[in-house]
Amino acid sequence: MSNNDILKKLRVALQLKNTDIIEILKLVDFKITESELGAFFRKEDHPNYKPCGDQILRNFLNGLVIHLRGPKENSVK
Repeated sequence: MSNNDILKKLRVALQLKNTDIIEILKLVDFKITESELGAFFRKEDHPNYKPCGDQILRNFLNGLVIHLRGPKENSVK
């Protein structure tokens, strides 16, 4: 399963729009345009298809944690 497949499945499962994904990536200071993001959701044989790199998927998953749980609180020992 490719990173593109994982991103597609998460988008469908969580009912996210492209704008939602862009906002989630902004939570971890990762900027991406809507057209760049759309290239990840194209079929592999499409001329504008782009493979989703590990860095983008990692940042999306980290942003998703913040989006769903909220920002990490500082723990005091």
